[in-house]
Amino acid sequence: MVKTALHCAAASDPGLIRQNNEDGFWSDSDRGIFLVVDGIGGQNAGEKAAEIAVERIRGRLERQTGTPEQRVREAITMANNEILRAAESHPEWTGMACVLTLVLLDNGSAVVGHVGDSRLYKIRHGKIAKLTHDHSPVGEREDNGELSEAEAMRHPRRNEVFRDVGSEPHEPDDPDFIELCRIPFEPDCALLVCSDGLSDQVASQDIRAAVEHHAADPEAAVRELIDAANLAGGKDNVTVLIATGDEFAAPAQVESHPSRRVWPALILMFACGLLAAAGTAWFSRPLWQPAAVVIAPHVLSVGPTQDFLTIQAALIQVHSGDTIEIAPGEYRGPILLKDGITLLSREPRQAILRPPGDGSGPVVLGQEVEGVRLVGLRVVGKATSAPKDTPVEGIVLINSTVELMDMEVEGASVGIDIRGMGLPVLIGNGIHDCAAEGVLISGPSTPRLSHNALLRNAKAGVAVHDGAHPFIVGNVFERNGIDWPGGADLAAVRQANYFLDAKPQGGRKK
Repeated sequence: MVKTALHCAAASDPGLIRQNNEDGFWSDSDRGIFLVVDGIGGQNAGEKAAEIAVERIRGRLERQTGTPEQRVREAITMANNEILRAAESHPEWTGMACVLTLVLLDNGSAVVGHVGDSRLYKIRHGKIAKLTHDHSPVGEREDNGELSEAEAMRHPRRNEVFRDVGSEPHEPDDPDFIELCRIPFEPDCALLVCSDGLSDQVASQDIRAAVEHHAADPEAAVRELIDAANLAGGKDNVTVLIATGDEFAAPAQVESHPSRRVWPALILMFACGLLAAAGTAWFSRPLWQPAAVVIAPHVLSVGPTQDFLTIQAALIQVHSGDTIEIAPGEYRGPILLKDGITLLSREPRQAILRPPGDGSGPVVLGQEVEGVRLVGLRVVGKATSAPKDTPVEGIVLINSTVELMDMEVEGASVGIDIRGMGLPVLIGNGIHDCAAEGVLISGPSTPRLSHNALLRNAKAGVAVHDGAHPFIVGNVFERNGIDWPGGADLAAVRQANYFLDAKPQGGRKK
Protein backbone atom coordinates (compact mmCIF):
# COMPACT_ATOMS: atom_id res chain seq x y z
CA MET A 1 0.00 0.00 0.00
CA VAL A 2 1.20 3.49 -0.84
CA LYS A 3 0.73 6.02 1.94
CA THR A 4 1.87 9.60 1.51
CA ALA A 5 2.95 11.60 4.54
CA LEU A 6 0.59 14.54 5.00
CA HIS A 7 0.68 18.07 6.32
CA CYS A 8 -2.80 19.41 7.02
CA ALA A 9 -4.56 22.50 8.31
CA ALA A 10 -8.14 23.76 8.37
CA ALA A 11 -10.13 26.66 9.79
CA SER A 12 -13.52 28.32 9.43
CA ASP A 13 -14.59 31.94 9.88
CA PRO A 14 -18.07 33.55 9.88
CA GLY A 15 -16.93 36.42 7.62
CA LEU A 16 -17.82 40.06 8.08
CA ILE A 17 -21.54 40.06 7.25
CA ARG A 18 -23.16 36.98 8.78
CA GLN A 19 -23.69 36.60 12.50
CA ASN A 20 -23.41 32.82 12.66
CA ASN A 21 -21.23 30.28 10.88
CA GLU A 22 -23.14 27.66 8.90
CA ASP A 23 -19.97 26.02 7.57
CA GLY A 24 -18.46 22.89 9.05
CA PHE A 25 -15.38 20.78 8.39
CA TRP A 26 -13.59 17.63 9.47
CA SER A 27 -9.95 16.73 8.94
CA ASP A 28 -8.50 13.31 9.85
CA SER A 29 -4.98 12.96 8.47
CA ASP A 30 -4.48 9.50 9.98
CA ARG A 31 -7.40 8.09 7.99
CA GLY A 32 -6.97 10.49 5.06
CA ILE A 33 -10.44 12.02 5.36
CA PHE A 34 -11.14 15.67 4.57
CA LEU A 35 -14.59 17.28 4.50
CA VAL A 36 -16.00 20.81 4.05
CA VAL A 37 -19.73 21.44 4.50
CA ASP A 38 -21.69 24.64 3.76
CA GLY A 39 -25.11 24.77 5.41
CA ILE A 40 -28.29 26.15 3.82
CA GLY A 41 -31.26 27.47 5.82
CA GLY A 42 -32.20 30.41 8.00
CA GLN A 43 -32.41 30.75 11.78
CA ASN A 44 -29.45 28.43 12.44
CA ALA A 45 -30.98 25.60 10.39
CA GLY A 46 -28.03 25.64 7.99
CA GLU A 47 -25.67 25.35 10.92
CA LYS A 48 -27.62 22.32 12.15
CA ALA A 49 -27.53 20.72 8.69
CA ALA A 50 -23.76 21.11 8.57
CA GLU A 51 -23.43 19.64 12.05
CA ILE A 52 -25.51 16.58 11.10
CA ALA A 53 -23.55 16.10 7.88
CA VAL A 54 -20.18 16.12 9.65
CA GLU A 55 -21.41 13.73 12.34
CA ARG A 56 -23.00 11.20 9.97
CA ILE A 57 -20.21 11.23 7.41
CA ARG A 58 -17.58 10.83 10.09
CA GLY A 59 -19.48 7.93 11.65
CA ARG A 60 -19.75 6.04 8.36
CA LEU A 61 -16.18 6.60 7.15
CA GLU A 62 -14.67 5.51 10.44
CA ARG A 63 -16.21 2.09 9.75
CA GLN A 64 -13.79 0.93 7.09
CA THR A 65 -16.07 -1.58 5.37
CA GLY A 66 -16.71 -1.64 1.64
CA THR A 67 -14.77 0.04 -1.16
CA PRO A 68 -13.80 3.70 -0.77
CA GLU A 69 -16.39 4.64 -3.42
CA GLN A 70 -19.12 2.75 -1.54
CA ARG A 71 -18.12 4.35 1.74
CA VAL A 72 -18.23 7.87 0.27
CA ARG A 73 -21.61 7.33 -1.39
CA GLU A 74 -23.13 5.77 1.72
CA ALA A 75 -21.72 8.46 4.02
CA ILE A 76 -23.17 11.35 2.01
CA THR A 77 -26.50 9.56 1.58
CA MET A 78 -26.76 8.86 5.32
CA ALA A 79 -26.14 12.55 5.99
CA ASN A 80 -28.75 13.52 3.39
CA ASN A 81 -31.51 11.35 4.83
CA GLU A 82 -30.74 12.24 8.44
CA ILE A 83 -30.94 15.99 7.63
CA LEU A 84 -34.29 15.41 5.95
CA ARG A 85 -35.62 13.44 8.95
CA ALA A 86 -34.43 16.10 11.39
CA ALA A 87 -36.16 18.84 9.38
CA GLU A 88 -39.40 16.88 9.34
CA SER A 89 -39.22 16.46 13.14
CA HIS A 90 -38.41 20.10 13.90
CA PRO A 91 -40.56 22.69 12.09
CA GLU A 92 -38.05 25.43 12.86
CA TRP A 93 -35.50 23.56 10.71
CA THR A 94 -37.77 23.13 7.69
CA GLY A 95 -35.90 23.62 4.44
CA MET A 96 -32.42 23.11 5.88
CA ALA A 97 -29.81 21.39 3.72
CA CYS A 98 -26.15 21.71 2.85
CA VAL A 99 -23.58 21.36 0.09
CA LEU A 100 -20.30 19.55 0.65
CA THR A 101 -17.06 18.20 -0.76
CA LEU A 102 -15.50 15.05 0.72
CA VAL A 103 -12.04 13.62 0.00
CA LEU A 104 -10.96 10.12 1.06
CA LEU A 105 -7.32 9.22 0.40
CA ASP A 106 -6.71 5.65 -0.74
CA ASN A 107 -3.44 4.04 -1.79
CA GLY A 108 -1.87 6.98 -3.59
CA SER A 109 -5.15 8.35 -4.93
CA ALA A 110 -8.20 10.17 -3.60
CA VAL A 111 -11.89 9.38 -3.92
CA VAL A 112 -13.95 12.57 -4.11
CA GLY A 113 -17.66 12.88 -3.29
CA HIS A 114 -19.23 16.23 -4.12
CA VAL A 115 -22.67 17.87 -4.06
CA GLY A 116 -23.24 21.61 -4.62
CA ASP A 117 -20.81 24.48 -5.04
CA SER A 118 -18.12 23.93 -2.45
CA ARG A 119 -14.86 23.13 -4.26
CA LEU A 120 -11.79 20.92 -4.46
CA TYR A 121 -8.62 22.36 -6.00
CA LYS A 122 -5.37 20.54 -6.75
CA ILE A 123 -2.09 22.47 -6.83
CA ARG A 124 0.99 20.94 -8.42
CA HIS A 125 3.99 22.14 -10.43
CA GLY A 126 2.90 25.78 -10.24
CA LYS A 127 -0.62 25.13 -11.55
CA ILE A 128 -4.04 24.98 -9.93
CA ALA A 129 -6.97 22.90 -11.22
CA LYS A 130 -10.58 22.86 -10.03
CA LEU A 131 -11.52 19.18 -9.80
CA THR A 132 -15.19 19.46 -8.83
CA HIS A 133 -18.04 20.87 -10.91
CA ASP A 134 -20.30 23.53 -9.43
CA HIS A 135 -23.89 22.28 -9.30
CA SER A 136 -25.26 25.76 -9.83
CA PRO A 137 -26.47 27.80 -12.83
CA VAL A 138 -23.53 30.19 -12.70
CA GLY A 139 -20.94 27.54 -11.86
CA GLU A 140 -22.07 25.33 -14.71
CA ARG A 141 -21.68 28.21 -17.13
CA GLU A 142 -18.19 28.91 -15.77
CA ASP A 143 -17.26 25.23 -16.15
CA ASN A 144 -18.56 25.33 -19.75
CA GLY A 145 -16.48 28.42 -20.57
CA GLU A 146 -19.50 30.70 -21.03
CA LEU A 147 -18.37 32.88 -18.11
CA SER A 148 -14.87 33.75 -16.96
CA GLU A 149 -13.92 33.14 -13.36
CA ALA A 150 -14.13 36.88 -12.66
CA GLU A 151 -17.59 37.15 -14.27
CA ALA A 152 -18.83 34.18 -12.25
CA MET A 153 -17.50 35.67 -9.00
CA ARG A 154 -19.45 38.90 -9.64
CA HIS A 155 -22.63 37.24 -10.92
CA PRO A 156 -25.81 38.10 -8.94
CA ARG A 157 -26.98 34.44 -9.09
CA ARG A 158 -23.69 32.91 -7.96
CA ASN A 159 -25.19 31.66 -4.67
CA GLU A 160 -27.91 29.52 -6.27
CA VAL A 161 -27.52 25.72 -6.35
CA PHE A 162 -29.56 22.98 -7.99
CA ARG A 163 -28.12 20.06 -6.01
CA ASP A 164 -27.91 19.81 -2.25
CA VAL A 165 -27.74 17.34 0.62
CA GLY A 166 -30.89 17.12 2.70
CA SER A 167 -33.80 18.54 0.71
CA GLU A 168 -35.19 15.22 -0.59
CA PRO A 169 -34.63 11.49 0.10
CA HIS A 170 -31.85 9.70 -1.78
CA GLU A 171 -30.23 6.31 -2.26
CA PRO A 172 -26.43 5.99 -2.64
CA ASP A 173 -26.59 5.26 -6.36
CA ASP A 174 -29.20 7.85 -7.32
CA PRO A 175 -28.28 9.62 -10.56
CA ASP A 176 -27.69 13.38 -10.46
CA PHE A 177 -27.01 13.34 -6.74
CA ILE A 178 -23.38 12.64 -5.79
CA GLU A 179 -20.58 13.57 -8.17
CA LEU A 180 -17.96 10.87 -7.58
CA CYS A 181 -14.46 10.56 -9.02
CA ARG A 182 -11.02 9.17 -8.19
CA ILE A 183 -7.93 11.33 -8.72
CA PRO A 184 -4.17 10.81 -8.25
CA PHE A 185 -2.66 12.18 -5.04
CA GLU A 186 1.06 12.61 -5.56
CA PRO A 187 3.54 13.39 -2.74
CA ASP A 188 4.36 16.73 -4.43
CA CYS A 189 0.78 18.04 -4.69
CA ALA A 190 -1.60 19.94 -2.42
CA LEU A 191 -5.35 19.54 -2.16
CA LEU A 192 -7.50 22.47 -1.04
CA VAL A 193 -11.17 22.05 -0.11
CA CYS A 194 -13.21 25.19 0.53
CA SER A 195 -16.69 26.64 0.82
CA ASP A 196 -17.81 29.24 -1.69
CA GLY A 197 -17.02 31.93 0.86
CA LEU A 198 -13.46 31.60 -0.42
CA SER A 199 -13.99 30.85 -4.12
CA ASP A 200 -16.51 33.70 -4.55
CA GLN A 201 -14.05 36.22 -3.11
CA VAL A 202 -10.53 35.04 -4.01
CA ALA A 203 -9.44 34.08 -7.52
CA SER A 204 -7.93 30.66 -8.10
CA GLN A 205 -4.49 32.02 -9.02
CA ASP A 206 -4.39 33.96 -5.74
CA ILE A 207 -5.35 30.76 -3.92
CA ARG A 208 -2.50 28.94 -5.63
CA ALA A 209 -0.01 31.69 -4.79
CA ALA A 210 -0.93 31.65 -1.08
CA VAL A 211 -0.65 27.88 -0.80
CA GLU A 212 2.70 27.82 -2.62
CA HIS A 213 4.05 30.76 -0.62
CA HIS A 214 3.36 28.83 2.59
CA ALA A 215 4.19 25.40 1.17
CA ALA A 216 5.88 24.32 4.41
CA ASP A 217 3.20 25.83 6.64
CA PRO A 218 -0.39 25.02 5.59
CA GLU A 219 -1.74 26.73 8.73
CA ALA A 220 -0.29 30.02 7.54
CA ALA A 221 -1.79 29.45 4.09
CA VAL A 222 -5.22 28.84 5.61
CA ARG A 223 -4.98 32.04 7.67
CA GLU A 224 -3.86 34.09 4.66
CA LEU A 225 -6.72 32.83 2.50
CA ILE A 226 -9.37 33.50 5.13
CA ASP A 227 -7.96 36.99 5.62
CA ALA A 228 -8.03 37.52 1.85
CA ALA A 229 -11.70 36.49 1.65
CA ASN A 230 -12.57 38.93 4.43
CA LEU A 231 -10.54 41.73 2.88
CA ALA A 232 -12.49 41.17 -0.34
CA GLY A 233 -15.76 41.77 1.51
CA GLY A 234 -16.28 38.77 3.79
CA LYS A 235 -19.82 38.34 2.45
CA ASP A 236 -20.15 34.70 3.50
CA ASN A 237 -18.80 32.15 5.92
CA VAL A 238 -15.43 30.93 4.68
CA THR A 239 -13.85 27.54 5.34
CA VAL A 240 -10.47 26.38 4.02
CA LEU A 241 -8.89 22.94 4.39
CA ILE A 242 -5.44 22.15 2.97
CA ALA A 243 -3.68 18.77 2.77
CA THR A 244 -0.21 18.59 1.21
CA GLY A 245 2.12 15.70 0.45
CA ASP A 246 5.52 15.73 2.14
CA GLU A 247 7.24 16.70 -1.14
CA PHE A 248 5.00 19.66 -1.92
CA ALA A 249 6.97 22.87 -2.46
CA ALA A 250 6.62 26.11 -4.34
CA PRO A 251 7.99 25.80 -7.90
CA ALA A 252 11.54 27.07 -8.30
CA GLN A 253 11.93 30.35 -10.17
CA VAL A 254 13.92 29.93 -13.38
CA GLU A 255 16.96 32.24 -13.35
CA SER A 256 18.07 33.71 -16.64
CA HIS A 257 21.69 32.97 -17.59
CA PRO A 258 23.80 36.11 -18.29
CA SER A 259 24.78 34.84 -21.74
CA ARG A 260 21.11 34.49 -22.68
CA ARG A 261 20.51 38.18 -22.18
CA VAL A 262 22.68 39.10 -25.20
CA TRP A 263 20.30 37.65 -27.76
CA PRO A 264 17.27 39.86 -26.99
CA ALA A 265 19.44 42.96 -27.30
CA LEU A 266 20.90 41.80 -30.62
CA ILE A 267 17.45 40.93 -31.94
CA LEU A 268 16.12 44.34 -30.89
CA MET A 269 19.03 46.14 -32.60
CA PHE A 270 18.50 44.13 -35.80
CA ALA A 271 14.75 44.86 -35.76
CA CYS A 272 15.35 48.57 -35.28
CA GLY A 273 17.69 48.54 -38.28
CA LEU A 274 15.08 46.87 -40.43
CA LEU A 275 12.42 49.35 -39.34
CA ALA A 276 14.69 52.29 -40.14
CA ALA A 277 15.42 50.96 -43.61
CA ALA A 278 11.77 50.23 -44.22
CA GLY A 279 10.82 53.71 -43.04
CA THR A 280 13.25 55.36 -45.47
CA ALA A 281 11.89 53.33 -48.37
CA TRP A 282 8.28 54.06 -47.37
CA PHE A 283 8.72 57.84 -47.21
CA SER A 284 10.62 57.88 -50.55
CA ARG A 285 7.70 56.40 -52.47
CA PRO A 286 6.60 58.71 -55.29
CA LEU A 287 2.95 57.88 -54.68
CA TRP A 288 2.57 58.14 -50.90
CA GLN A 289 -0.79 57.14 -49.44
CA PRO A 290 -1.89 57.81 -45.84
CA ALA A 291 -2.65 54.85 -43.61
CA ALA A 292 -6.27 53.85 -43.22
CA VAL A 293 -8.14 55.61 -40.45
CA VAL A 294 -9.65 53.18 -37.92
CA ILE A 295 -12.46 54.45 -35.72
CA ALA A 296 -12.28 52.64 -32.39
CA PRO A 297 -15.48 51.65 -30.59
CA HIS A 298 -16.71 54.14 -28.02
CA VAL A 299 -18.32 53.80 -24.60
CA LEU A 300 -21.23 56.19 -24.07
CA SER A 301 -22.18 56.71 -20.43
CA VAL A 302 -25.79 57.24 -19.35
CA GLY A 303 -26.89 58.53 -15.95
CA PRO A 304 -27.69 61.63 -13.93
CA THR A 305 -24.05 62.78 -13.88
CA GLN A 306 -22.90 61.13 -17.12
CA ASP A 307 -22.59 62.25 -20.73
CA PHE A 308 -26.24 61.41 -21.50
CA LEU A 309 -29.25 61.66 -19.21
CA THR A 310 -31.34 59.11 -21.11
CA ILE A 311 -30.68 55.92 -23.02
CA GLN A 312 -32.61 57.32 -25.98
CA ALA A 313 -30.22 60.28 -26.22
CA ALA A 314 -27.24 57.93 -26.27
CA LEU A 315 -28.90 55.78 -28.94
CA ILE A 316 -29.00 58.80 -31.29
CA GLN A 317 -25.20 59.08 -31.13
CA VAL A 318 -24.25 55.39 -30.92
CA HIS A 319 -22.60 53.48 -33.80
CA SER A 320 -22.20 49.78 -34.45
CA GLY A 321 -19.54 48.38 -32.14
CA ASP A 322 -20.17 50.98 -29.42
CA THR A 323 -21.24 50.25 -25.85
CA ILE A 324 -23.80 52.21 -23.87
CA GLU A 325 -22.92 51.86 -20.19
CA ILE A 326 -25.85 52.68 -17.90
CA ALA A 327 -25.39 53.87 -14.31
CA PRO A 328 -27.69 52.61 -11.52
CA GLY A 329 -31.13 54.21 -11.57
CA GLU A 330 -34.51 54.03 -13.31
CA TYR A 331 -34.92 54.78 -17.02
CA ARG A 332 -38.05 54.99 -19.18
CA GLY A 333 -38.66 53.13 -22.42
CA PRO A 334 -39.25 52.54 -25.15
CA ILE A 335 -35.67 51.48 -25.92
CA LEU A 336 -35.31 50.92 -29.69
CA LEU A 337 -32.26 48.77 -30.42
CA LYS A 338 -29.75 49.45 -33.19
CA ASP A 339 -27.41 47.06 -35.02
CA GLY A 340 -24.14 46.05 -33.39
CA ILE A 341 -24.49 47.85 -30.05
CA THR A 342 -24.13 46.72 -26.45
CA LEU A 343 -26.32 47.98 -23.62
CA LEU A 344 -24.59 47.28 -20.30
CA SER A 345 -25.60 47.94 -16.71
CA ARG A 346 -22.58 49.31 -14.86
CA GLU A 347 -23.69 47.37 -11.79
CA PRO A 348 -25.57 44.12 -12.42
CA ARG A 349 -29.36 44.66 -12.46
CA GLN A 350 -29.11 48.13 -10.92
CA ALA A 351 -30.06 49.90 -14.16
CA ILE A 352 -33.86 49.49 -14.23
CA LEU A 353 -35.84 49.94 -17.45
CA ARG A 354 -39.57 50.70 -17.17
CA PRO A 355 -42.32 51.48 -19.72
CA PRO A 356 -43.05 55.12 -20.61
CA GLY A 357 -45.11 57.06 -18.14
CA ASP A 358 -48.28 56.39 -20.14
CA GLY A 359 -47.80 52.66 -19.59
CA SER A 360 -47.39 51.78 -23.26
CA GLY A 361 -44.93 49.14 -24.33
CA PRO A 362 -42.86 47.19 -24.93
CA VAL A 363 -40.04 48.41 -22.73
CA VAL A 364 -37.35 47.22 -25.19
CA LEU A 365 -37.91 46.61 -28.93
CA GLY A 366 -35.52 45.03 -31.39
CA GLN A 367 -36.81 44.88 -34.95
CA GLU A 368 -34.63 43.59 -37.81
CA VAL A 369 -31.44 44.14 -35.80
CA GLU A 370 -28.24 42.09 -35.69
CA GLY A 371 -25.28 41.74 -33.34
CA VAL A 372 -26.90 43.38 -30.30
CA ARG A 373 -26.02 42.53 -26.69
CA LEU A 374 -27.95 43.46 -23.52
CA VAL A 375 -26.06 42.67 -20.33
CA GLY A 376 -27.04 42.97 -16.67
CA LEU A 377 -30.14 45.17 -17.09
CA ARG A 378 -33.37 44.85 -15.11
CA VAL A 379 -36.56 45.23 -17.14
CA VAL A 380 -39.78 45.84 -15.20
CA GLY A 381 -43.05 45.60 -17.14
CA LYS A 382 -44.93 48.20 -15.07
CA ALA A 383 -44.63 51.95 -15.28
CA THR A 384 -44.57 52.26 -11.49
CA SER A 385 -44.63 49.91 -8.54
CA ALA A 386 -48.39 50.45 -8.06
CA PRO A 387 -50.38 47.17 -8.08
CA LYS A 388 -53.01 48.70 -10.38
CA ASP A 389 -50.53 49.25 -13.22
CA THR A 390 -51.28 47.16 -16.29
CA PRO A 391 -48.15 45.23 -17.28
CA VAL A 392 -46.72 45.56 -20.79
CA GLU A 393 -44.31 43.33 -22.67
CA GLY A 394 -40.77 43.48 -21.38
CA ILE A 395 -38.58 42.75 -24.44
CA VAL A 396 -39.86 42.14 -27.98
CA LEU A 397 -37.46 40.79 -30.62
CA ILE A 398 -38.75 40.60 -34.21
CA ASN A 399 -36.56 38.95 -36.87
CA SER A 400 -33.54 39.86 -34.76
CA THR A 401 -30.33 38.33 -33.46
CA VAL A 402 -29.85 39.67 -29.94
CA GLU A 403 -27.94 38.25 -26.97
CA LEU A 404 -29.50 38.75 -23.53
CA MET A 405 -27.13 37.91 -20.70
CA ASP A 406 -27.52 38.18 -16.91
CA MET A 407 -30.73 40.17 -17.28
CA GLU A 408 -33.74 40.29 -14.99
CA VAL A 409 -37.21 40.62 -16.49
CA GLU A 410 -40.13 40.84 -14.08
CA GLY A 411 -43.77 41.87 -13.84
CA ALA A 412 -44.34 42.11 -17.59
CA SER A 413 -47.29 40.75 -19.53
CA VAL A 414 -44.85 38.61 -21.55
CA GLY A 415 -41.28 38.72 -20.32
CA ILE A 416 -39.45 38.16 -23.62
CA ASP A 417 -41.42 37.85 -26.88
CA ILE A 418 -39.39 36.33 -29.76
CA ARG A 419 -41.08 36.50 -33.17
CA GLY A 420 -40.23 35.52 -36.72
CA MET A 421 -36.70 34.67 -37.86
CA GLY A 422 -33.47 35.34 -36.04
CA LEU A 423 -31.17 33.60 -33.58
CA PRO A 424 -31.60 35.26 -30.17
CA VAL A 425 -29.48 33.90 -27.31
CA LEU A 426 -30.68 34.04 -23.68
CA ILE A 427 -28.01 33.11 -21.12
CA GLY A 428 -28.25 33.35 -17.34
CA ASN A 429 -31.32 35.57 -17.12
CA GLY A 430 -33.97 35.66 -14.40
CA ILE A 431 -37.49 35.91 -15.88
CA HIS A 432 -40.20 35.87 -13.26
CA ASP A 433 -43.66 36.93 -12.13
CA CYS A 434 -44.99 37.76 -15.59
CA ALA A 435 -48.76 37.88 -16.18
CA ALA A 436 -48.55 35.48 -19.14
CA GLU A 437 -45.45 33.71 -20.52
CA GLY A 438 -41.92 34.22 -19.31
CA VAL A 439 -40.54 33.58 -22.81
CA LEU A 440 -42.89 33.34 -25.81
CA ILE A 441 -41.35 32.01 -29.05
CA SER A 442 -43.31 32.02 -32.31
CA GLY A 443 -42.45 31.65 -35.98
CA PRO A 444 -39.46 29.92 -37.61
CA SER A 445 -37.02 31.06 -34.94
CA THR A 446 -34.25 28.92 -33.39
CA PRO A 447 -33.21 30.79 -30.25
CA ARG A 448 -30.88 29.34 -27.62
CA LEU A 449 -31.98 29.42 -23.96
CA SER A 450 -29.25 28.39 -21.55
CA HIS A 451 -29.18 28.49 -17.74
CA ASN A 452 -32.04 30.92 -17.23
CA ALA A 453 -34.31 30.94 -14.17
CA LEU A 454 -38.01 30.93 -15.15
CA LEU A 455 -40.06 31.44 -12.01
CA ARG A 456 -43.75 32.02 -11.24
CA ASN A 457 -44.84 33.11 -14.72
CA ALA A 458 -48.61 32.75 -14.92
CA LYS A 459 -49.09 30.82 -18.19
CA ALA A 460 -45.73 29.16 -18.82
CA GLY A 461 -42.05 29.61 -18.24
CA VAL A 462 -41.44 29.01 -21.95
CA ALA A 463 -44.10 28.72 -24.67
CA VAL A 464 -43.25 27.52 -28.20
CA HIS A 465 -45.64 28.07 -31.15
CA ASP A 466 -45.90 28.30 -34.94
CA GLY A 467 -42.96 26.11 -35.90
CA ALA A 468 -40.35 27.61 -33.59
CA HIS A 469 -37.58 25.19 -32.62
CA PRO A 470 -35.49 26.57 -29.75
CA PHE A 471 -32.49 24.89 -28.10
CA ILE A 472 -33.23 24.80 -24.38
CA VAL A 473 -30.70 23.46 -21.86
CA GLY A 474 -29.79 23.95 -18.21
CA ASN A 475 -32.73 26.22 -17.38
CA VAL A 476 -34.48 26.19 -14.01
CA PHE A 477 -38.31 26.10 -13.99
CA GLU A 478 -40.26 26.69 -10.79
CA ARG A 479 -44.03 27.23 -10.40
CA ASN A 480 -44.42 27.47 -14.15
CA GLY A 481 -44.20 24.84 -16.82
CA ILE A 482 -43.32 24.61 -20.47
CA ASP A 483 -45.81 24.91 -23.34
CA TRP A 484 -44.28 22.68 -26.02
CA PRO A 485 -45.82 21.01 -29.09
CA GLY A 486 -45.05 17.62 -27.51
CA GLY A 487 -43.58 14.36 -28.73
CA ALA A 488 -40.06 13.07 -28.20
CA ASP A 489 -38.61 16.59 -28.22
CA LEU A 490 -40.50 17.46 -25.04
CA ALA A 491 -39.05 14.49 -23.19
CA ALA A 492 -35.55 15.55 -24.25
CA VAL A 493 -36.19 19.12 -23.13
CA ARG A 494 -37.34 17.94 -19.71
CA GLN A 495 -34.24 15.80 -19.39
CA ALA A 496 -31.95 18.73 -20.23
CA ASN A 497 -33.49 21.23 -17.78
CA TYR A 498 -34.44 21.44 -14.11
CA PHE A 499 -38.10 21.39 -13.09
CA LEU A 500 -38.14 22.17 -9.38
CA ASP A 501 -41.85 21.58 -8.89
CA ALA A 502 -40.96 17.89 -8.97
CA LYS A 503 -38.33 18.62 -6.30
CA PRO A 504 -40.03 21.17 -4.05
CA GLN A 505 -36.99 21.93 -1.89
CA GLY A 506 -34.22 21.67 -4.48
CA GLY A 507 -32.59 24.45 -6.45
CA ARG A 508 -32.31 27.28 -4.02
CA LYS A 509 -30.40 30.25 -2.77
CA LYS A 510 -27.87 29.71 -0.04
